[in-house]
Amino acid sequence: MLTPFTWGDAVWTLPLLTAASIAFVGTHFALSHPLRAPIVARIGEKGFLPLYWLVAFATLGWMVLAFRAAPPLDLPGSGEIGWIAATVVTLPALLLFLGSLRGNPAIPGPAAPKPITRAPTGVFAVTRHPMMWGFALWALSHVILWWSWRTVIVGATILFLALVGAHLQTARRQRCMARTGPDGQLRRATGRAGAGCSVRAPCFGR
Repeated sequence: MLTPFTWGDAVWTLPLLTAASIAFVGTHFALSHPLRAPIVARIGEKGFLPLYWLVAFATLGWMVLAFRAAPPLDLPGSGEIGWIAATVVTLPALLLFLGSLRGNPAIPGPAAPKPITRAPTGVFAVTRHPMMWGFALWALSHVILWWSWRTVIVGATILFLALVGAHLQTARRQRCMARTGPDGQLRRATGRAGAGCSVRAPCFGR
């Protein structure tokens, strides 16, 4: 009986994992940006969200199965130095992720009635996307360990998704604020959304 661990020869498993990773990232970006507005216009936000999560979990599931099928420990590893470096990278990743779970000054809610006026605090005073940077550093720590090609592929995928995703979020917010803010400028030094800019759900769907 076939299991995820008996998917053919190892020569096929890494290309399958790569294809699954591309599908996961590609559909995520497509549904989050160019395809979101036209799909929402047709089926509404309540219809879009289940579709978005269905595609995300389907492609993520494919990645999991492909990862399990790929050969483990087929790289020499980075040894003790690698573990030290990975640990050093993981600590700020954890701080950024945990700090991002509350107090985001840029996204008060999809129906916020008032402009954002408070200054960013905590990790949001360091970066506008602490959760994304947390994911990126976490992925980097796994690549540093140099365990296997499957780990490198997944780590690189998450790293790319986090950093490019953060950039695209900022660009989308910039376009939103160009329509809603008095000066249309996104402050780069901190996580401020900009004085007088009311960030609402429609801005994040375009």
